[in-house]
Amino acid sequence: MIMIQLDRLLLERRMSLTELSDRVGVTLANLSILKTGKAKAIRFSTLEAICTALDCQPGDILTYAPDGPTPPDAPA
Repeated sequence: MIMIQLDRLLLERRMSLTELSDRVGVTLANLSILKTGKAKAIRFSTLEAICTALDCQPGDILTYAPDGPTPPDAPA
């Protein structure tokens, strides 16, 4: 499973999703879909723009966790 760490990065950078949207030229709706993990794909150009705006690497945004049972304390 690929997990999106956009919430954590925005919090660390003290940046709102709206500000990120303005900086990268991606709609707030599309960034919200990405942030919630509901996106099916991301363009490399979008990933690059997000990395530039957040001064991070793609691996800071996207992480991999093997599929398996969800821990009982994990959010739904």
